[in-house]
Amino acid sequence: MDGLNLLECCSPLAREPLGEADAAALARAFKALGDPVRLRIVSIVASHEGGEACVCDLTASFDVGQPTISHHLKVLKEAGLLTSERRASWVYYRVVPDRLAQLSALLSLSSEVAR
Repeated sequence: MDGLNLLECCSPLAREPLGEADAAALARAFKALGDPVRLRIVSIVASHEGGEACVCDLTASFDVGQPTISHHLKVLKEAGLLTSERRASWVYYRVVPDRLAQLSALLSLSSEVAR
């Protein structure tokens, strides 16, 4: 996502219009977070001790089945919001901090632009 430079003072929305590819990629990430279960999954993973959570840690937090949790995890991974690592028979998930920073930077405005 070359259009998103996190070191700039202003978000890309305030600086210049997004290109089609950047807009499509960012829209996928926002759409993935638009589901309450997926938003909670990201929150649980991010706040879990060590910054990672096992699938077994996630399934206990929801009233949906494991296949549904797996689907939500797949959507979050495809949107670039989570990464995973298999260890023995369990899969551990971590939030991708740079991806969340991109989403945050896109929506933040400098004090000059916000006036």
